[in-house]
Amino acid sequence: MLQLSEIWIYPVKSLGGIQLQESKVTDRGLELDRRWLLVDDNGRFLSQREHPELALFKPEIVGEFLRITHRTHLEFIDIPLRPAFSDGVTKIKVTVWDDSIDAFEVSQTATDWFTKQLGISVRLVYMPQESERKLDPDYAITGTEINSFSDGYPFLIIGQSSLDDLNERLEVKIPMNRFRPNFVFTNGNPFEEDTWREFSIGNVSFIGVKPCSRCVMTTVDQEKGIISGKDPLKTLAKYRNFGNNVLFGQNVIGLGLGSVEIGDLVRVSSFNLKD
Repeated sequence: MLQLSEIWIYPVKSLGGIQLQESKVTDRGLELDRRWLLVDDNGRFLSQREHPELALFKPEIVGEFLRITHRTHLEFIDIPLRPAFSDGVTKIKVTVWDDSIDAFEVSQTATDWFTKQLGISVRLVYMPQESERKLDPDYAITGTEINSFSDGYPFLIIGQSSLDDLNERLEVKIPMNRFRPNFVFTNGNPFEEDTWREFSIGNVSFIGVKPCSRCVMTTVDQEKGIISGKDPLKTLAKYRNFGNNVLFGQNVIGLGLGSVEIGDLVRVSSFNLKD
């Protein structure tokens, strides 16, 4: 019996995550997941790939605010969970990979705070409800699916058994947060999520569309904000390399709205038989 054991959101892309007991499933991912983004002066997104120190920013929900604390500097900023922008505020174009997305700069205060903490010029932006970033049509189900600021898909699911299998091969075990999933489930076989097509968590239906190709971000220690070596990527490449892509976890699209909570049953109804 497969069960949901962890739920994670990452409100600001590439910053730390928040572990939840329950969450709403929206049309672009879990509620609040990756709705904020740090960009450089050219509007390009920042990530731990080039800036591993982003992991040092720890978010938490405090009342109606997203509080972000720098683990080392011990300074924090509160950002409204549901920001309101006046009619005179102009949207700006930001880029995540090849996608150009309309967003609002959150505030000069937020921009100044993050610039000070990082020591480089950045802006914090927010994706409003009217900004719709379409999914890759090669993997979309209806062609109308939208996404937040995540790399490519609204959800990522990983089995605890998959991490256990990897940790048996590593000299130093690593936590699940290296892989930044939204959902973790227990009681399955290692890497069985690779094969899932249609499945449900509680009463919400999902489609598994594409195993997740991993990058250098998996080598960033999420507590220290530094690259900790070549693992787990080096070890994964020895047995999880498919077509020159190192795979770990399954990218997922939602088929409806609802809510999920820890302990929900995960039921798989069909499988993807493609190589």
